Amino acid sequence: MDRIDALVIGAGVVGLAVARSLAMAGRETLVAEAGTAIGQGVSSRNSEVVHSGLYYAPGSLKARLCTRGKAMLYDFCEARGVLHDRCGKLVVAQDAREVQALRDLQIRAGRNGVAVEWLDAAQARALEPQLRCEAALLSPSTGIVDSHGLMLALQGDLQAHGGAVALASAVVGARLGLGGRPHVVRLAGGHEIEADLLVNAASLQACHLARQFEGLDPAQVPQAHLAKGNYFSLTGPAPFRRLVYPAPSDAWLGVHLTLDLGGQARFGPDLQWLEGDDPATVDYTVDPRRADQFYGEVRRYWPGLPEGSLIPAYSGVRPKIHGPSQKAPDFRIDGPPAHGIAGLVNLFGIESPGLTSAMAIGEFVAHEVLALPARP
Repeated sequence: MDRIDALVIGAGVVGLAVARSLAMAGRETLVAEAGTAIGQGVSSRNSEVVHSGLYYAPGSLKARLCTRGKAMLYDFCEARGVLHDRCGKLVVAQDAREVQALRDLQIRAGRNGVAVEWLDAAQARALEPQLRCEAALLSPSTGIVDSHGLMLALQGDLQAHGGAVALASAVVGARLGLGGRPHVVRLAGGHEIEADLLVNAASLQACHLARQFEGLDPAQVPQAHLAKGNYFSLTGPAPFRRLVYPAPSDAWLGVHLTLDLGGQARFGPDLQWLEGDDPATVDYTVDPRRADQFYGEVRRYWPGLPEGSLIPAYSGVRPKIHGPSQKAPDFRIDGPPAHGIAGLVNLFGIESPGLTSAMAIGEFVAHEVLALPARP
């Protein structure tokens, strides 16, 4: 049976970032990916936004890892030539209730160490003449990134430090090692690999897969909930130079306007809770009829949105660990202190800001959860 120091399940942006950190700490690391290419799951179906960290509860993993990850990501992209644009974002309010929400967000941003600027309506329109709002928060450190380019660069670093990615290598379960014994990871087709460290970064499949780990108490695994987000593209030129977000409501940031690196504007995601918890049953088709709701949401901050200008783009599914009536929880990065099993880390509920936080999650898993020393 083959043996390796560390095995990471899932070659999305988070799995690759974790594997990179493990390899850079001197561990022989393999990423097992079920697909035939890296980053074909959740990492390929998002807004590609680099979040600043202003939304999250101070002291939470989301706040800490987002702000740390943002800095790491921008530095990494500059060093590796990964395309990105620190274009900035306006979070906008349309009435007194939303203005108060922005004030609360301004306070939270300050507690998280995130620089923002309060703008009245005239100041906001001076930046974006087509915008309608009562007030806005400007977040200069928000940006966009070529997520696939980022993943290729992370994979390059992993390989440069002796790691590898095994494609078409679906993990179907594991026998967890106790008393210092290695974990035995089972792949589809019957092959097994021993690993001293096992990191479950399987995103939409993480909860289901953790239930196939013999030796892990099922009570340690949260219930997965799938929430689809649909995106629509704008025909014609983009109306804004910055991203535009409505005032937030809990974990949902509203139907917002984002830009890609080519300058194309798109709107989304909306929030569509799905029945069941099996990612294999998801239909990623975007229903054109959902555009009716988008027009109303977008025209609150861009009244000039032309009728018939939205066309279906793509959709993604968030790996949530809470239901529609529950408050959004923090990231769950469950290591030995949580479940008592040496060398095992489960990553649950790594939705937004997972892309922004990816490199910080890798650092956190390697050097705090697993307490690996950094390579000199």
